[in-house]
Amino acid sequence: MKIAVTGAFSYSGKYIAKRLLARGEEVITLTNHPNRPNPFAGKIPAFPLNFEKPAELENNLRGVDVLVNTYWVRFDKGSNTQPKAVENTKALVNAAVKAGVKRIVHFSIANPSADSHLPYYWGKAANEKAVTDFGLSYAILRPTVLVGGGEDILINNIAFLLRHFPFFFIPGDGSYGIQPVHVEDLADLAVEGVYSKESYVIDAAGPDSYTFKELVQLVGETIGANRPLISVPPRLALFAAQFLSLFVNDVILTPEEVDGLMANLLVSHEPARGKTIFKDWLKENRETVGAKYASELKRHYS
Repeated sequence: MKIAVTGAFSYSGKYIAKRLLARGEEVITLTNHPNRPNPFAGKIPAFPLNFEKPAELENNLRGVDVLVNTYWVRFDKGSNTQPKAVENTKALVNAAVKAGVKRIVHFSIANPSADSHLPYYWGKAANEKAVTDFGLSYAILRPTVLVGGGEDILINNIAFLLRHFPFFFIPGDGSYGIQPVHVEDLADLAVEGVYSKESYVIDAAGPDSYTFKELVQLVGETIGANRPLISVPPRLALFAAQFLSLFVNDVILTPEEVDGLMANLLVSHEPARGKTIFKDWLKENRETVGAKYASELKRHYS
């Protein structure tokens, strides 16, 4: 088959593309960063992910059998807003339909809701509706929080902060849940979605879940940075994160992410489909997790 993967030179898309190439498939990528280093030695041609040019999108997708869509924005920056990302996703799916794409594997998020007050979550719900309404065969994957590969944001940067500061602020009491899923496991589920003939929506979560406080404590103990965990009002934790963001030139944490985390939205209510046990992965990678800060702005906007 010919398969298009958005962001195949980035994080999750890279692992999916690697698996598809190993199966002998023809893979192309649509990307906002066509000049980013190609980790596949030129085996994957790159085309612009230009939502403002629907005819170009359609042309780039012509002949593609399956579209794997990992596109989204984590937070608003300039004209790159979450409502705009919904419009962009609709434009991409519409172009896929017009180009004759037969199936889409679409990345969403655990616990999306059209009724959510959080743009991240209602935006993901709107995207799912766009996928299902266009009439394509689909697999929609809803990951909780990604870990692994040295490129995840949240857990890597928790470890980074633990390595560099004498204490760690926990928003509230830290009793809300978090259930990481390894990027390799997510890639396996995506590849299954490429070859399946059924339309379905599933959560993608790992086999072990924790309270947020338990997870931070586990990370600290495992990497040798067992810091005091101080429960503070969520606004104070957010203010501290925003202050530290000035020094790393990034957005460490957003108000939406705090609200989503404390609302238990980073856990699944379905059977775990990931196989990688977080604490085992953490132990194996204790020397490298958090050794370097993972910058969202550098990854997507530099």
